Amino acid sequence: MAHRTILHVDLDAFFASVEQRDRPELRGRPVIVGGEPGSRGVVSAASYEARVFGVHSAMSLTEAARRCPDGVFLPVDGRRYQQASRDVMAILRRFTPQMEPISIDEAFLDVTGSQALFGDGPTIAARIKAAVREDVGLTASVGVASNKLVAKVASDLRKPDGLVVVPPGEEAAFLAPLPIGRLWGVGAKTAAVLADYRVRTIGDLAALPANVLESRFGKHGASLAERARGIDADPVHEGDPAKSVGHEHTFDVDTTDREVIERTLLAMADGVGGRLRSAGVRAGTIAIRLRDNSFETISRQKTLPEPTDMTERIYEVALALARPEVAAIRARGGKVRLLGVTGSNLGEREQLALFDTDDPRRRKAIEAADSVRRRYGDEAMTRARLLDAKLPAPFERDPRNPLDRRARGVPIEAEKSDAGQAGRDRQGDTDLDDIPPDDA
Repeated sequence: MAHRTILHVDLDAFFASVEQRDRPELRGRPVIVGGEPGSRGVVSAASYEARVFGVHSAMSLTEAARRCPDGVFLPVDGRRYQQASRDVMAILRRFTPQMEPISIDEAFLDVTGSQALFGDGPTIAARIKAAVREDVGLTASVGVASNKLVAKVASDLRKPDGLVVVPPGEEAAFLAPLPIGRLWGVGAKTAAVLADYRVRTIGDLAALPANVLESRFGKHGASLAERARGIDADPVHEGDPAKSVGHEHTFDVDTTDREVIERTLLAMADGVGGRLRSAGVRAGTIAIRLRDNSFETISRQKTLPEPTDMTERIYEVALALARPEVAAIRARGGKVRLLGVTGSNLGEREQLALFDTDDPRRRKAIEAADSVRRRYGDEAMTRARLLDAKLPAPFERDPRNPLDRRARGVPIEAEKSDAGQAGRDRQGDTDLDDIPPDDA
């Protein structure tokens, strides 16, 4: 059986690198993207010069300023980063149509069928790196392997501007000496549990009997056992549908004010509902996320008897989920820093119409309002409760989310040729926390 050749291409310190590319005076200096030093919010990206000081993505900007007082702090410029991403993704598609973007700055490629035209995997990787450097002015690290798992681990080993090749048959030996945290899918909680079994490296995990892992982790245990041995049959997916639609907001001032929290929930429910209706889908599950002023994050969700795309229903469920959590935060003397609402478990509206229980008059009114917003802009109509609420509304749509592209009437073939698309949802660009951290 012929081995696949999979590449994982990962742009280096992407947001910060775009800033250094466009502003030569910043090259060689510690650049921190996220906002003003000491302001609220978190670091979205740090250049390698800033990382020397211990600054990393998701760190508070206050801590980043303490560690790197001479750093250059810049706001997030999502439009420029998205354009750079599109430019890079267009280069990747020169080498294969089998490409799976997994975020704004990384993608998997299956180049098994491209070798007759462009050479073997390492050759294609080198050509991609050269094209990204020459055409876009950025550097990328690339891992080459027989599957996605190993290629992703490989791409992260020699950053920045690295190229790591794992020959077929050497996957397990390559992974064995690496720390367990390097294994894709093993987070801090799983690593802590594995430490009870004296697992420190991926090789330690591979040596554990599969039945021990299955007993402790259930079905996930079997998957862990396979991945520790470098086994991953997951194909490169060309444009997975979005799994969810969501929005988050970080408050300017931590709060437990009931009216502020409920208005914010309503605004986000309105944004989620509008995006669902535009795409012709409904959500079967509604989730909320809260983060308090001690940075503890709480997530709650509810699966609905009937899927919905109606703002009122989304708000009703989100409010019921959030109220007890806000009360608990207030009871322990805390305040709410961040709030988010997400709709998931998506299904086509037409397929669910047989079970429609919505008030037809209410739906007609909402669809009329949607029509006005499409024609005259999202700010043309606002709910009375949201007037003067000082919220970041309306929430922007995400051009990388397949649902939002579909709402604009972009056909499937156009999606495949669009350079910067990722097959997963990101929040609208309303706040620093809405930009996914640039981890590598």
